[in-house]
Parts: sequence; structure tokens; C-alpha cells
Amino acid sequence: MTWLKPLVLAPEAQSAYAAYFADLDARLSDLATPRPELVRELLAQAMYGRSYSALNAEAPMAALNLDSRNITFEAEYYMATDDAQFQRVKPLLWLWKSIDLTPLGQNPEFGIPLRRVLARHIFKRVGHNFKCWQNVEFSVGYNMEVGDDVVVHRGVLLDDIGGIELHDGASVSDYVNIYSHTHSVLDGPDVTLRKTIIGRGARLTYHSTVLAGSIVSDDALLATHALLRGDIEPHGIAMGLPARTTRIKLRDGEWHYGVDARTAEHDAGRKANPHFPEPTPNQTKKSGE
Repeated sequence: MTWLKPLVLAPEAQSAYAAYFADLDARLSDLATPRPELVRELLAQAMYGRSYSALNAEAPMAALNLDSRNITFEAEYYMATDDAQFQRVKPLLWLWKSIDLTPLGQNPEFGIPLRRVLARHIFKRVGHNFKCWQNVEFSVGYNMEVGDDVVVHRGVLLDDIGGIELHDGASVSDYVNIYSHTHSVLDGPDVTLRKTIIGRGARLTYHSTVLAGSIVSDDALLATHALLRGDIEPHGIAMGLPARTTRIKLRDGEWHYGVDARTAEHDAGRKANPHFPEPTPNQTKKSGE
């Protein structure tokens, strides 16, 4: 049972928002729509209250920075990024990020439905009723797999370059970091990609961090400020640095697990830098050895 209460806007606002999102979804679904041009026009209207052409005539530097072809993302500098896939989603990531900085993006009744529409055209997969709050960051976006009724709160980092799965009902609290790549301690450019999986109904609480390749099983919980560099079994509660499972939730009835770290196949990893084609052997030792 949810602890949230429903809020209702004035009918004219609800109608205007619904029409906006339906039109945006239809235009993004049309393969003939040039996404950079669409996004820069939407941003000009949202941020400056005028058309892109009018803004370009009056303030060309401001206009230039609304066009995703004139800006770069961090992911574009990395060898692991699939450029063709990224260029497809880049304008939509720029729209998502930019709108979050406006009053529209800070309004949940506009921002959450907008992100829901954009997720359908960015993510590898997204289910029903995805709820994403403001100022969430992605590495590439196109490697996100999201189930039904998933909630992602403010200020979350989703490093999906190696793949992230958020299964049905997963909850990611404010300022959580989920990674899917690692750097060798011996050589920083030696990067390995590993998919990270968050199970059904799992909760990652405030300011916690999940490292690449970890599996958080169904109904598990990662405590505040914990650092996970492994797995959590079903119904487990993990806490600490590094996180360890210290308690198990008592649940009635029979459970059919979708994600169970005890039996799941872990991502063996793949190299992101062609200069380091093979797995790096363990060449570290404990201090004093």
C-alpha cells in the first residue's frame, strides 16, 4: 500500500500537459522527425519564450547551445560508447537535462510525465508508470532496462554504459550511484564493463553506491551510505563500507524470484579499451606482504 496521496491539477492545466506529451510522443515516434531541430525548438520555447529562429537572431550564443549538435556529453569521449546509438538519443538526453533546469522540470506534474515519454525513446526498455524525479544523470541512456512501477529519485547517477537493469517496483533513493564500469587499479584506462542488476521490489536508500557487476536480489535493501561491491541475497538488508548482509526480512508465503543473486549468472565483463584486450590478472597485494 502506497503512502503517497494523489494530487489533482486544474482541468485546463491537465489538458494542456496531456496534449503536449501526446504530441511529443507522436513526433518522436515518427522516424522522419529531425530530433536536433525538434529539441532546440522545444527548448527555445521553454527557456526563452520564443521560437528558435527569433532567439538565434537576438542571442545566437544562447541559441547555439540549445542545439545538441553544438554541445558534447562526457560519454562521447569514451571508446566504450556506441556512437551511432548515442547520436540517436543525444538530443533527447539534452532535452531531459535542460528542462530539469527550468521551472517546467522542477514541476513534478510536468517533469515526470515528460521524462516518461523521453524514456520510451531513449532506454533499451521501459515499463509502465516509470517515475523519475529531477536531475538524474545517465552515461548513455540507451543501455537502461527498466521494468514496471520503477521509481528513481533526485540527483541519482545511472552509469549505464555497461548496462543497468531496474526490475519491477525497484526504488532508487536520492543521490544513489549505480555503476556498470570499473577501472583497473594498476592502469586507469583499463576499463571493464559489467551489467549491474537491481531486482524486483529492491530498495537502494539515500547516498548508497552500487559498483559494476553487482546483483541486488528481489526485495533486498541497501542501507544509507553503504557501498556494495558484490551481491545481496533475496530479502537481504546490506549495510556498511563495504556493504555486508546483516539481516534478512521475514516474509510470509512462497516467493518466485526474478532476480536471485545466489543462482543468477553474473556478467563476466568485457573490455572497453582495445589497448587492454585481456582481463587484468590480480597483481595487487596487501600492505606488509
